[in-house]
Amino acid sequence: MKKRMRSERGAALVEAAMIMPLIMLISVGIFEFGRAYQTSQVLTNAAREGARLAVLEGRTDADVRARVNKYVTDGGLTALSDGNIQVNRTVTLTETATASTVTITYPFEFMMLNPIVRMVTPASSTGAPITLTASTLMRNE
Repeated sequence: MKKRMRSERGAALVEAAMIMPLIMLISVGIFEFGRAYQTSQVLTNAAREGARLAVLEGRTDADVRARVNKYVTDGGLTALSDGNIQVNRTVTLTETATASTVTITYPFEFMMLNPIVRMVTPASSTGAPITLTASTLMRNE
């Protein structure tokens, strides 16, 4: 009986050492994908804010881009260049109705999972592992 107990000594330590990397990977994955989802929500709301401004008379594309960038930076993200914010005011809905669209592209980088994500997805033109896109269409007033 004593021999059997001695042979199991340290088994819990070995089991913990084997399972700990998996638990850490799952925890980091939850954090990283939560951050990506939060970024996606900020971009969606920023596109909506830009589209609200784009449908008003007398507002320029520069006004729309400034509003989008304000929302993005208030949301904790880095400001976007003009090339990442597309404004189109001539979308045809019907014969008499037009709409405006605001489309945002944002290069998203994971903090810890970049090497793993780069193996799964091809790199985008921005060099980031993934590019998040948000678009909003609103009818012109």
